Amino acid sequence: MPGQPVTIGASVVVTPGMTAAPDTGTILVVLPPWVTAGGMPLATSGSICLMTNSVTGVPYPLVIGSVGSSTGLQVGGQGLVRVGDRIPSGSGVLVVIGPPAATFVTDAWPP
Repeated sequence: MPGQPVTIGASVVVTPGMTAAPDTGTILVVLPPWVTAGGMPLATSGSICLMTNSVTGVPYPLVIGSVGSSTGLQVGGQGLVRVGDRIPSGSGVLVVIGPPAATFVTDAWPP
């Protein structure tokens, strides 16, 4: 899905979560190498989210998968993650909510 790239602090939801109900979280770590927009490193597949189990409240890390991110814009072989992307990760499908890192950048490549 074409969209604007995200960075550290972007909200995400994984469905189903660890206990079947959707879990929410944020992108916490963007691993190098990276490209920046507006001074912030843009998230790529392999970035790490800190998720919170919606039933127990226990936090857990979740690595963003590689299928479903940008196929055209890649950094170090990892696809760019954008607002609206649906990426199979962990126990379910990760949906990137946002906000975007830079509204002046749009990636129009398909997942």
